[in-house]
Amino acid sequence: MAGPLTVPWTPPHDPETPALSVVDMHTGGEPLRIVLAGCPEVVGPTLLAKRRYMRQHLDHVRRRLMFEPRGHRDMYGAVLVPSELPDAHLGVLFLNNEGYSSMCGHAVLALGRFALDFGLVPAPPSDAQEALVNIHCPCGLVAAFVECEGGRSRGPVRFHSVPAFVLATDFLVDVPGHGKVVVDVAYGGAFYAFVSAEKLGLDVCSAKTRDLVAAASAVTEAVKAQFKINHPDSEDLAFLYGTILTDGKDTYNEEPTTNICVFADEQVDRSPTGSGVTARIALQYHKGLLELNQTRAFKSSATGSVFTGKAVREAKCGDFKAVIVEVAGQAHYTVIMYRCDS
Repeated sequence: MAGPLTVPWTPPHDPETPALSVVDMHTGGEPLRIVLAGCPEVVGPTLLAKRRYMRQHLDHVRRRLMFEPRGHRDMYGAVLVPSELPDAHLGVLFLNNEGYSSMCGHAVLALGRFALDFGLVPAPPSDAQEALVNIHCPCGLVAAFVECEGGRSRGPVRFHSVPAFVLATDFLVDVPGHGKVVVDVAYGGAFYAFVSAEKLGLDVCSAKTRDLVAAASAVTEAVKAQFKINHPDSEDLAFLYGTILTDGKDTYNEEPTTNICVFADEQVDRSPTGSGVTARIALQYHKGLLELNQTRAFKSSATGSVFTGKAVREAKCGDFKAVIVEVAGQAHYTVIMYRCDS
């Protein structure tokens, strides 16, 4: 038998199409593909300007990373870019099957661990049990706290959100196929419509995913058509990202409450959704159903994975009363290095 096979580091590929080096992770079952190298420079003086530039000039990179055959319909991505904020350790642009989101909690949880392990932040003291990673997301600066041992991550991560607030409660929307439906709209770095699946004739815990997706998508389109989304800081943030169907159990309980998030182009979040948990905590606090530092558990109906969340302090976002929310979850590595070639 011949000697061991020697595999070149980079397989033959079109030199006009640079190879992309990526690390794949997941948080609560929701994937995250982090670009290490190979992405053309993303130009712009601010992170939001870089987001606009990538959408206009580098969308082929998103499509190459997210879609078949290298990705799949529910793939999610992160491109690391420099931040203009002095306190940020890194900036990030989030990719999905439709475009570029303003916030992603599951990605922040994974990126906190990644940033520590790949040396993107100063090494913590050897006896430190947690490391701080400041991540500049399109919605603003988010602080991630990474459990560590001997300077390396352990898996659990928590983050403190940008100010989260409620835009509207008990808003009546005419949803085709479902009639008049009462929804809430809240912001957790991205805007979501919230509605109990029961109001749409579904059980979020047992209904078929395709039926939940169809109902959530109908709500999203109806809200977009009938409700004006605005954000006090930037028009770049003023869009409805998706709809979260819940089990209706918003009053505080020690048992997990279940939801499913359908966002972008009918993409299903396999985690409880970090920015969605943030917005839902803000909504529950706004309605007086939750107190400060009262922790709730949120379960994904897609995978059964759980995040926890709590409102840690009150804040302001423009004229809106807001809260800073802490979300915690477990991030995992799936592929340490992958070459995405032509």
